[in-house]
Order: sequence, then C-alpha cells, then structure tokens
Amino acid sequence: MTRYRFAIFFVMLLVLIPARSAAHEIPSDVRVQMFVKPEAQRLRVLVRVPLKSITETEWPERAPGVLDLSQAGPRLRDAAMTKIAAELAIFEQDRRLDPQVVAVMASLPSDLSFDSYERALAHVTGTRLADSIDFVTQQGLMDALFEYTIQSDMSAFSILPKFMHLGVTVLTALRFLPPDRPERAFSLHDDPGLVRLDPRWFQAARRFVAEGFFHILDGVDHLLFLFCLIIPFRRLRSLVLIVTSFTAAHSITLIASAYDMAPGASWFPPLVETLIAASIVYMALENIVSPGLQRRWIITFAFGLVHGFGFSFALRESLQFAGSHLLTSLVSFNLGVELGQLLVLVLLVPALGVLFRYVVAERLGGIILSAFIAHTGWHWLTERFAAFRRYPIEMPAFDAAFFAVVLRWMMLAVIVAGAAWIIFGVFGERRDSAKNEAVRP
Repeated sequence: MTRYRFAIFFVMLLVLIPARSAAHEIPSDVRVQMFVKPEAQRLRVLVRVPLKSITETEWPERAPGVLDLSQAGPRLRDAAMTKIAAELAIFEQDRRLDPQVVAVMASLPSDLSFDSYERALAHVTGTRLADSIDFVTQQGLMDALFEYTIQSDMSAFSILPKFMHLGVTVLTALRFLPPDRPERAFSLHDDPGLVRLDPRWFQAARRFVAEGFFHILDGVDHLLFLFCLIIPFRRLRSLVLIVTSFTAAHSITLIASAYDMAPGASWFPPLVETLIAASIVYMALENIVSPGLQRRWIITFAFGLVHGFGFSFALRESLQFAGSHLLTSLVSFNLGVELGQLLVLVLLVPALGVLFRYVVAERLGGIILSAFIAHTGWHWLTERFAAFRRYPIEMPAFDAAFFAVVLRWMMLAVIVAGAAWIIFGVFGERRDSAKNEAVRP
C-alpha cells in the first residue's frame, strides 16, 4: 500500500508540475508600446505590455484563467514597478531618473487607446474596467503611467530598456514627443542598448562610425568584392585609385537612398543583392582573364553604386537613431566603412605579399584565389536570382513624384560626371604630359 500511494503521488507530481510551469512560460513574441513626453519639470512615460509577459506573478482569479479585477490593483502596481520601471533606465543628460508609478490598469486586447499619446493618457488615468468583466489573463494587457521629475523639458533624454525578461523576442515601439520638435518614432528590437532620443551631432557621429566599421567587417560579400579588387593591384597608387572610386560610388547611392531617391518596390532589394553577387563573379573572372588598372576603377565605380544600395538597406533601420543629424550620420557611417576597409587592406595586402613571395607565384596564386571567390559568388548569384524572380516587377506610376526623382538623379549624374572628368581627366592629362616630358631626350 505504501508503494502504491507513493506511485500515485509521484504521477500526480508529474502531471501537475508541468501545468504549473506552463502558466509561467515566457511568451515567444512580445510587443511593448511606449510614449515618452517631457512637459515642463515632468517626464511622462506610458507603457503597454501583454499581461502574459508578466511571469512569476500569482494573479488573483475568480475562475481558472480569469483575472479578479477587484483584487488585481496591488498586483498590477507591483508588477509595473518591478517588471517595467525597474528594468527601464531613463536618463536626463547623464543623470538617471527615479520613477513614480502614477496609474496602472488592466486593459482588454480590443482597446486601441495607445494609437495616440492623448488617448493613451486619458485611458490610463480614466475609469478602470468593471469587476464583472470576464478578463482572460493570457489575452489581456497591462497599461502603466510613470512620471519622472526633470530639470527641463529641453534636456537631452536617453533610455536603456531591458525588456528581454518579457519574452523570447521583444519589439518595443517607442514614440518620443519633444515639446519643440516633431514626434520621433523608434522600433527597438530585443536589447537595443542605450538609445538617445534626441542625440547631439557628435553622439550620432560616434554611433554611426562604429556601425559602419562593424558592418563592413560583417559583410562577407562586400569583403570578397574588396578582396577581388586588390588581388592583382597591391601597390599604394593603384589601391588609392581603386578604393577611392569604390568609396565615391557607394557614397553617392547610400546618401541618395537615405533621401528617398531609391525605388521603394519590394523587388529592388533582392535585385541589388543579386547584382552584388554578380559584381563578385565578374571581378573574380576578370582577375583570372586579364586584370587591367585602366578599366578597373571604372568598373569598380559602377559596381560601387550597387554596393551603396546594399549599405543603405543595412542602414535603413538604424537611421532612426540619427535624430535630426541625417547627413552627419550618413557621412559618419561612410567614414566607419572606410576605416573598416582600411583595416582589411592593412591585413590583406601584406598577407598576399607573403603568399605570393613564399608559397605560390603571383599570377598562379591570383588565379586560384579568384577561382574560389568566383565559385562562391556564383552560388550566391544563382540563389539570389532565384529569390529575385519570385517578386513581380511592376511599371512605376509616371506621376509628379516619379519625375521629381528622375530629375534628382539626372542632376546627381551631371555632378558625378563633372567630378569624374576633373579628377580623372584633367589630372590624368597632367600626369601623362609630365611623363612624356620626363622621357624626352
């Protein structure tokens, strides 16, 4: 009998413990909504989170899975303080602010008050739900209003949200409403680190220099293209000409795309990715057949325009952190890319020199390396082209907006052509004439 009772007790534990832990399971996808608004000497923060993301909390229930709204107030306030305010650091300049919970309430999933700041504020500070409502805990929402004492609503504010305890993946939709500037929207994924809501120019520059630097180091396709460029030409004069051409080209399309001069169709990003792979294949094959410096900078410039669009896709989401310093951020990102390229050149050029001097002959080694790169690029090309073909290509609407973009590109093309003529035409003629004079008897 003792063994029989123990077996029954053990089976009950196996049944009940998983059910208990399932009630505290962290949800997979959580969306947090936030408003941040400074007003005089007060900073108001409105937050909405799914109630199911508040784990390790025993909610009062009047039926299984149904929240007892008459008894939920203290638990909601405690959850707002420990799960939200304690994990949300807000700074005025460099001073961390202390939160005060002003209002907390449970809301139905059908509530749409967080569409605007005014409606959300009126809702959170308004009348709470009736106690008789059948409020399903796993489907409900928790809304909270926090206030912080500040010195001025014109100060620079930053936030550090640590909401990863709320879900496996967390998307924070934040809207910052400064008193003297238009509303600014942020889409923060998981743990974004310190976010400056209104950055100074040097803060934006520092962030985007780092982003450009690490982006070029993480971009395998861009690195392979750069590797192809320098395999046959490792002298300083040749590298300066080729890398300058690539830099000028991708700067043009990067900036143009940031100012909405690039096509917004869904087929455009996969087309650019396909062309980037094609540029790697072409450059590798040219290295195998007949690399020539005279045409290399021109081809590099053409493909650099394509790579600039690729940079812009990676930068698109990060531009929300630029504040009002869009051009500064773009230039800083470009500077970071160039620093990353310089690091790659500093490492690769000596390594290639050692390889071609002690391991394999330069011409044979260049062919072997380019063949491996061409093989990799060809696989990328076929995969990306197959993805590109799935997108239908529609003719653009020939309206005023279309012709305005075309006119901007025509003006930009004239400027680029003039700059290229000055740099490679006038200076090139002077260099050739100097060489001719030097060889005369």
